[in-house]
Amino acid sequence: METEIKNNIAEPETAVSAAEEAAVSGAEEITAQPEAAESNASVQPAETMADYDKELEASFRKINEGDLLSGTVIHVNEEEVTLDLNYYAPGVIKAADMSRDPAFSLVNDIHVGDKIQGTVVKRDDGAGNILLSCVEAAEVVGWDKLNTYLEEKTILPVKVSEVVNKGVVGYLEGIRGFIPASHLALSYVEDLSTFVGQTLDVRVITVEKAKKKLVLSARDVLKEREAEKMNRKIAMMAPGTVLEGRVESVMPYGAFVDLGGGLSGLVHVSQISQKRIKNPSEVLKEGDTVKVKVLNTNNNKISLSMKAVEENAEPDPVEEKAAAQYSSGKSVGTSLGDLLKGLKL
Repeated sequence: METEIKNNIAEPETAVSAAEEAAVSGAEEITAQPEAAESNASVQPAETMADYDKELEASFRKINEGDLLSGTVIHVNEEEVTLDLNYYAPGVIKAADMSRDPAFSLVNDIHVGDKIQGTVVKRDDGAGNILLSCVEAAEVVGWDKLNTYLEEKTILPVKVSEVVNKGVVGYLEGIRGFIPASHLALSYVEDLSTFVGQTLDVRVITVEKAKKKLVLSARDVLKEREAEKMNRKIAMMAPGTVLEGRVESVMPYGAFVDLGGGLSGLVHVSQISQKRIKNPSEVLKEGDTVKVKVLNTNNNKISLSMKAVEENAEPDPVEEKAAAQYSSGKSVGTSLGDLLKGLKL
């Protein structure tokens, strides 16, 4: 009976002990959770001085009047352009300081994201901005760029802004350029005003910084493109093709025949007639209509034969060689030895 009572008394103590252990265990788990949170927080990268390099560089950067700065356009209106200079203060360029070109328009010609160079006029315009000028910057770097364009024969677009005496004016790198009337087109231009507002592809042909002289040419670009076009046409002409043309000029060594489409070829004196003649004028005159056969198109020059058409056969190899030499601009000897030189029989 006493044993039973003792056992009954011991059971509550055991129960209390178990509850205490559970409470202690729970407390340990609760204590462990903040430690885990602290551990996760420590994984986040700590900020370093490197994160502020850009801001530090801007704060220590020294800007003086006359410095040439580059910036990105972040705002444009009719009065001014605002630039991000990677500095603690933005840059501002007034409309009058953007270009000397009277046709220039801030709203139409400048866009957000454009890169612009300007010279510092004032470090503070009174509103906390750095005042810049593209006109002054052009005087600093524009002439160097123009010299590079001249050396590299770069083709550049230029908008004609006005007519002046004996030519027109366009602006390149912010600098006033003159295009003489004789360099506007391949042929004579009667009314220069028709070019105002047009954008022409030009090359720089004269740069004189000391005299502020810049001369441009659209004709040089047009001539080159026309020559390329003619060369492509010539390359498509197959030797042996018979064509009809008009004699446009007679020379002692042969006759030039207009084939149409801006193409002309040379009929060497040896290829004019089946009988030997001393001068093409013996059988040909300007304006005559003749049939010719294409011999070759070497060096983008067309060599022709009238004799081959008459004979309906291949031209004499010796005389063909002489005609080809004239077509390429080489002189030809008059002796039989010169004609036979290099010919395999």
